[in-house]
Amino acid sequence: MSADSPILPRGNKPGKRISIALAIAVHLVLAGFLFYGVRWQTKATDVVEVELVRAMPEPAAVPPAPTFVPPPAPKPEPAPAPPKPDIAVKDKEKPKPPPKVEPPRPRVDPFQEQLKREAEQLTQRKQADSAAQELSQMKAAQASAARNKAIADYLGKIRDKIRGRIVLPPGIKGNPEAVFEVTQLPSGEVISVKVKKSSGNPALDAAVERAILMSSPLPKPEQGDVFDRLLNIPYRPIGD
Repeated sequence: MSADSPILPRGNKPGKRISIALAIAVHLVLAGFLFYGVRWQTKATDVVEVELVRAMPEPAAVPPAPTFVPPPAPKPEPAPAPPKPDIAVKDKEKPKPPPKVEPPRPRVDPFQEQLKREAEQLTQRKQADSAAQELSQMKAAQASAARNKAIADYLGKIRDKIRGRIVLPPGIKGNPEAVFEVTQLPSGEVISVKVKKSSGNPALDAAVERAILMSSPLPKPEQGDVFDRLLNIPYRPIGD
């Protein structure tokens, strides 16, 4: 041991050890701060560099391929109803008769056709004339029947009036007939009475003549065209 080195008392050795241990611990702590500080700075720089780098353009979005959608399946059509069995088909088909061949038509003669048309027209005219004649005759018959009925009614009224004034004489035999011709005016007034046919009994003829004169004026007809200036009036004691 040199003269310059201090002589430490032996009793101080434990304190020196503690100081050395604290100094070492402090250095370790500082070394740890330095190490983590440098590491943090390095990481921070890396982050800054990443932010300064220009971002690359993103690739254009590719549209997705169109998805093929199958068209809707058509609705199944209802199956047609089975055709009704044809009974005729079951039978054996009868052989068809051969087609009829019409014979050629004869050639038409214009002159004959004209004659035929004229004959038909003549027949039609005759039929029309015959129908018109029949209609005229029917109307005439109806008019004549109506006139005869009117005359019969007219004469019947005259006879009834005269019969009411006849006083029959006694002794008449059978049913003799007398016919008298009477002339009258349109008013029915009797101008004269003549015996056209005698009954064979003068008393009966005279009685009928007196009755005719007493019946003046005679009844008038309902139809004016039935009036006749000259009348033939028959008479029978027992009915006409």
